[in-house]
Amino acid sequence: MNAVMGDSVASPLIWAITIVVTVGVLMVDLLIIGRRPHEPSMKEVSVQLGLYVGLAIIFGVCLWVFAEPHALSPNPGPEFFAGWLTEYSLSIDNLFIFIIIMAKFAVPREYQQTALMIGIVLALIMRAIFIVVGAAAINNFSWVFYIFGLFLVWTAWKLAKEGAEGGDDEYEENKLVQLAERHLPATKEWHGTHLFAKENGKRLITPMFLVILTLGTTDLLFALDSIPAIYGLTKDPYIVFTANIFALMGLRQLYFLIGGLLQRLIYLSYGLAFLLGFIGVKLILHAMHENELPFINGGEHIEWAPDIPIWLSLVVIIGTLAVTAVASLLASRKMSEEEIEARTGSLQAPGTGNDSH
Repeated sequence: MNAVMGDSVASPLIWAITIVVTVGVLMVDLLIIGRRPHEPSMKEVSVQLGLYVGLAIIFGVCLWVFAEPHALSPNPGPEFFAGWLTEYSLSIDNLFIFIIIMAKFAVPREYQQTALMIGIVLALIMRAIFIVVGAAAINNFSWVFYIFGLFLVWTAWKLAKEGAEGGDDEYEENKLVQLAERHLPATKEWHGTHLFAKENGKRLITPMFLVILTLGTTDLLFALDSIPAIYGLTKDPYIVFTANIFALMGLRQLYFLIGGLLQRLIYLSYGLAFLLGFIGVKLILHAMHENELPFINGGEHIEWAPDIPIWLSLVVIIGTLAVTAVASLLASRKMSEEEIEARTGSLQAPGTGNDSH
């Protein structure tokens, strides 16, 4: 871990301050939500989301102005914004799954914030582990960029294919959640936000336990896409970590804010597929430029393979997101609700699920 922190635009002190502040913000958020579970108002989530987005912009500008260029991060500010926007766009796609999970488990409206917040904490922990592992792999094996790049190209192709086929497939629980449901003693009754409850002297898991387990394992799968993607934009683990923090911090508010708007982003899968494909090609070209594998070009660098500059990556990311959003909204205006559901799947907006329990 010390080696990873040392090879960064941030000093060990800055790393420590960032981690302490992040943990502090999460603890305050958890305590506030835990004391008063409720369905947040539009004003509440709008103010909080605006605060997180504003802090991310201020943080990125500070990196742009004050951070010294580093071997792993020649352009700290632009790299942060490129990484943050990419992680945020991938997070928006993940909200589709979150909505389906909440509807499937019929999570009461007042408990959804708690479930999402715990899921976000688990996501940060798992992504931190992936970031450390990814940084260690990059520092020791330059050929890992070939693997990252090919994986992202494959993911892009899969995402584009799913977008073309429509999003009406049923969500399937992963094996771990299925095992928990089959083999752990459980109650179907909700006991507030508690993960365990006692009934007739027997300790049981609650529906909230299964929701948290589902969100946590789903976040783990999401990290498999997002971490290689952002390492295609910056090699600095500090920028990777902070971009993920700011993307995840506003995810809960975004979940409640956008509601039915999410269904109208009908071309989101194509936009994200293009982004992942672009970053995948960027990684492969970088791996070719830095090539050391003996069975490729005799172990020599492939000089003709260009390194795509970060400014171009930032332009492509912003342009792709803008075109995807505008095209989706324009096209969805001409479609009926039935046609939209046929393309995106029958999703219920946050807070509209069945509350029976």
